[in-house]
Amino acid sequence: MSSFFRTKQPAGRRANAYPPGPKERFPLHMMLRFGADRLGFLREMAAYGDIAHMQTRGLHFYLINHPELIQDVLVTHHRHFIKSRALQVARRLLGEGLLTSEGELHLRQRRLVQPAFHRQRMVAYSQVMASYAQQTAERWETLAPDAAVDMSQEMMRLTLAVVGKTLFDADVEGEASAIGQALTEALHAFNRTLLPGGEQLERLPLALNQRAEEARQRLDATIYRFIDQRRASGEDRGDLLSMLLDAQDEAGGMDDQQVRDEAMTLFLAGHETTANALTWTWYLLAQNPAEERQLHKELDRVLAGRTPTLGDLPDLAYTRMVLSEAMRLYPPAYAIGRQVVEPYPVRDYVLEPGATVFLSQYIMHRDPRYWFDFERFDPNRWTPEAVARRPKFSYFPFGAGPRVCIGEGFAWTEGILALATLAQRWQARLVLGHRVTLDPLITLRPKQGMRMTLHRRG
Repeated sequence: MSSFFRTKQPAGRRANAYPPGPKERFPLHMMLRFGADRLGFLREMAAYGDIAHMQTRGLHFYLINHPELIQDVLVTHHRHFIKSRALQVARRLLGEGLLTSEGELHLRQRRLVQPAFHRQRMVAYSQVMASYAQQTAERWETLAPDAAVDMSQEMMRLTLAVVGKTLFDADVEGEASAIGQALTEALHAFNRTLLPGGEQLERLPLALNQRAEEARQRLDATIYRFIDQRRASGEDRGDLLSMLLDAQDEAGGMDDQQVRDEAMTLFLAGHETTANALTWTWYLLAQNPAEERQLHKELDRVLAGRTPTLGDLPDLAYTRMVLSEAMRLYPPAYAIGRQVVEPYPVRDYVLEPGATVFLSQYIMHRDPRYWFDFERFDPNRWTPEAVARRPKFSYFPFGAGPRVCIGEGFAWTEGILALATLAQRWQARLVLGHRVTLDPLITLRPKQGMRMTLHRRG
């Protein structure tokens, strides 16, 4: 790891000046444990209280585990922090897009991109979302009765098609498998780089590094192909790419590299997170038939067999509650990292510049102080009355503050419309014996996929 991330204990600092936390005689072992079981390690740190600390190889890590303190980091005192090392590493894939950029560049890019997510554009996007979900439902009709599918791949295919059409006005369904494989390879490479010695490992002439580089090149080639075609045609097709190419401010527009970085960021974030949220939703509905029946009652009442539209969203309240609860239990973004840039006081401690702060949705969303019987799937936690009783930052699947996910509205719309379209016609059940384990890469995926059988309703 770079010396940029190393911090020294301030002169005269008391031995008890750090919050409690896990200790290891061998620091490397601690990092390996974290790499092998990130969620387990975060749970272990959370057991030490609202603020936990660990130190290894001269590096300081903190877990902030209280809604008010999370709000302070993400909103009130966000200027004390920059993105963590993980997202600095992610620049190798994403470049200087919204997810990774800092300071004035981030503010400018966000201003330029924001109009793409205005409500008037969502009308067109929502039609694409519902149309592709309907095509998925019809494609399932061609499968054998009670056919088994990998629901994770199915949802990735669907959301990739949606983002391909809304971002590039392109039909990428035929490329879904190759693009999905490239994204998975790139995410695994990112994961390896975060491990101790990962940056050194990345430089070795290994087959896995070659595959990762080929994956990045494949993704780049796809994005640049769309940019080149659009520059050549000069068409405004009403998609995100047209908006990025036409975006202007007092400093001018974006060059191809900037457009590529934003497009790659939106391409990845625009399908990966929603696909995972939907996959976990199918899994939870299969385990909870009473809640599934309640969902079906709403869909039958509101839609009566027709494809949903943007105007139906206010009436699909329980559908949204189901999706909200799925993202509580299995948040696509399971942790947020920030790096301290100036001394940051929190309760009885001062967090030193260079330290890394973790805020974990996975941990906070399961905190028994705010979630009774927290492992139970219960969409009724999301009635307006129940929401009003909880601290706001006990739930933050899309982050918060100036860096809140710019596509949050897009994701909610896609998730609700896709679930409503598919679930009114189909049920899914976990294949007997299929093992479901968590795979925390950048997002929270099922490690072995999600093998499920499809069953036609009615």
